Amino acid sequence: MKSVAVLYGGISAEREVSLSSGRQVVAALAASGYPVRAIECGADLGAVLAALSPRPDVVFNALHGRFGEDGTIQGMLDWMGLAYTHSPARASALAMDKVSARAIFLEAGLPVAPGRLIDITTLVEHDPMALPYVVKPIAEGSSVGVHIVREGDNRRAEIAAGWRHGPQALIEEFIPGRELTVGVLEDRALAVTEIVASHEFYDYESKYAAGGSRHAVPAQIPEAVASLACQVALAAHAALGCRGATRADFRYDDTVSEPGRLVLLEVNTQPGLTPTSLLPEQAAYCGMDFPALCAWMVEQAACHA
Repeated sequence: MKSVAVLYGGISAEREVSLSSGRQVVAALAASGYPVRAIECGADLGAVLAALSPRPDVVFNALHGRFGEDGTIQGMLDWMGLAYTHSPARASALAMDKVSARAIFLEAGLPVAPGRLIDITTLVEHDPMALPYVVKPIAEGSSVGVHIVREGDNRRAEIAAGWRHGPQALIEEFIPGRELTVGVLEDRALAVTEIVASHEFYDYESKYAAGGSRHAVPAQIPEAVASLACQVALAAHAALGCRGATRADFRYDDTVSEPGRLVLLEVNTQPGLTPTSLLPEQAAYCGMDFPALCAWMVEQAACHA
């Protein structure tokens, strides 16, 4: 069987998520009989390079967030001529950059919320668009740094003062309604899940804390909406140039009338593989257990140099 090195940890805001994903992946691959070694990544890139010797047949990228999900580690692995799981460098960079991804989705005719890029200092002065709206970092995952500003909200200056995600932010119209997600394995949409968060929205704690959210698989939505969500997830995966596994997140506004309005939020090129993660749950719903999902990712791995 192919030898596998699992990269996990990293130095992003999502380190703890990656550690959880990596541990699960290592155990699953070992149970499937793969010769596997775990490489916990920190700030010392030289140590990561040294740990990749002897060269594995496949690098399983279980990193999340910046440097692990934004094309950085992918470019390094391409340079080394190593096959790795998930999307190539360019697709990873485009998906992680919410402004670039929006432009690609719009060009592909996919439904996105109205929005634009602002200097974060703008929030101190005035509301940059009609309320309610969402403030997002350009290049973070797992809802890190996301804020919803509603009618009567006086947190604009507080958000700006506490901003740690660069000089700019993406603002988008807040879409009311329900949170949906669709997992994709290459050219196959798995299912549509509705996520019911215990907090105001599907934030970091809702994603990863036990009891932080409830998942309904399949989502109880009109068949036409479910079909459209799967089509858009596949189209977004292809438009970005993704490979392997991704997950597309949506808002579905059925607050006025059905069939309602479906809006694509983003594509995650490194879906979580933790005990509370959505992609493994959808794969299991489709008859693929976690070891089989991890094995599928290993067998799909490629070098994109």
